Amino acid sequence: MMRWILWILSGLLLGGIVHFITILYLPNTATQNAYARISAIAPVNSVVALPAPNPEKSVLPLMDPAFAAAVCRYDLREGGIKLTAPVSPAYTSVTFYTNKDVAYYAINDRAAGRRSIELDLMTPAQKAQLPEDEDVAAADRLIVESPSETGLIVLRALASEPGMMPAAIAALSRARCESLPPS
Repeated sequence: MMRWILWILSGLLLGGIVHFITILYLPNTATQNAYARISAIAPVNSVVALPAPNPEKSVLPLMDPAFAAAVCRYDLREGGIKLTAPVSPAYTSVTFYTNKDVAYYAINDRAAGRRSIELDLMTPAQKAQLPEDEDVAAADRLIVESPSETGLIVLRALASEPGMMPAAIAALSRARCESLPPS
């Protein structure tokens, strides 16, 4: 009897290990992740409006039809970028993702506390290269460190009712994602 319990426990342990490793490894094998889908429609370091989702087709999974969405596909190999996103009348959020679809930073209009969300995005190495006197100026601006050189910035503006969708789309159309001037 004890031998059967040992075999069952060993089988459960081995099955758990295989399951755990498979769950962690599978996302790395996906060829049509969000970054790959956006690469087909968005140039680097510019904001592109995403089409409204419908039941048949959506550029990104789990898109909410109550939000207007835009995306900036960034590449930090040549230097940092500056993101400027005017806020919409209802609610605006900005989320940063690596090229492997891992979210690493998010901010909304309430946290920004201004009429626009403005920040600089750079790698830790680029931030370390900022001049010493830049630290004083850096206190006045938000600098986000990206864990990867490429990724996505997804901007969303809420249309609290269907008639507000044009205002949400207009707010996102004024968003900018531009390369920072060399320091």
